[in-house]
Order: sequence, then C-alpha cells, then structure tokens
Amino acid sequence: MEQEQEYLTFVLSGEEYGVDILCVQEIRVWSSVTELPNKPDYIKGVINLRGIIIPIIDLRQRFGQEPLEYNEQTVTIILRNQNSQKTMAVGIVVDAVSEVYKFEKKSIRTPPAFGNNIDRCFLHGLATIEDKLIILLDSNSLLDQNELYQVDKRDVNPRSSEQLVTES
Repeated sequence: MEQEQEYLTFVLSGEEYGVDILCVQEIRVWSSVTELPNKPDYIKGVINLRGIIIPIIDLRQRFGQEPLEYNEQTVTIILRNQNSQKTMAVGIVVDAVSEVYKFEKKSIRTPPAFGNNIDRCFLHGLATIEDKLIILLDSNSLLDQNELYQVDKRDVNPRSSEQLVTES
C-alpha cells in the first residue's frame, strides 16, 4: 500500500505552498491581533485562541517578500505540532487558502541545493499536480521557535556567558 500524505495548500505572492494537514488546527479569517513592542516586522502580534496565546507571523514577510494589504481573502492558518514533548502553536498569515491535495510520499521531490544564499530550512520538498509545482513546507521548521523567529544561536545558551566568567 502506497503511503500518502495530505497537504493544505495556500497562495503566497502567486506561488502555491503546502503544509502537512495534520499540523493544521484551524483556518481563520484575518482579524486584528495584539501588537507586541520591539519585534520583527513579520511578527504581527498575538491572539488569544480559547485561552492559548498564539503568535501570528506574516509568512510573506518572514520569507523576505513585500507585505501585502490584508483583505477578505487573507487568512490565518493556525498550525500546531503533532509530536510533542512541548506543544507549539503558531498562526501564519497567507494571501489565500487554495485546496487540499494528497501526494504519494515517493512523488515528493527534494528541493535542489541553492548554496548558502537561500535558506532552505522551511522547505520539505516539491510536488507536481496538474502541471503546477507546489512548494511543500516543513511544518516542524515552521513550528520551531529558533527557525521561525531567527533567534541568534549565540544567544540561545545562557551558560556561555557564565563559562567565560568562571574560566577567566
């Protein structure tokens, strides 16, 4: 029996992207968020979704594209990780939701190597359906705080500054 995986697809700057449907908690029409101070432009703010505070990321801006005026087609896809020692949820703002496709795992191709100039951390693979190329995103990276928020790896380990003090 062939293994298939379902992806919810959405549009961003005219390109079609997909995320693993098992990570999609819900799809919401765009609504205002609570803004936070001192944040990157792509973090729009947070929402309170049934008692859980969820950060909202403009995926277009996170991918370095021009921001777009939000309209009635703009939606927020709430993603939640499946594997979880620690539950992580995030909302991604996209231009519009497209459809749900099933892909056989063997038909998902590895993205090409782009060298060091293009960040591939969010790419899972590429799939073709009806002559369309769909960019499949890695839901684990989208739900990884260090990848999503571009945390500087040097600031992650709080012990590094302590070690400098004790060793000198």
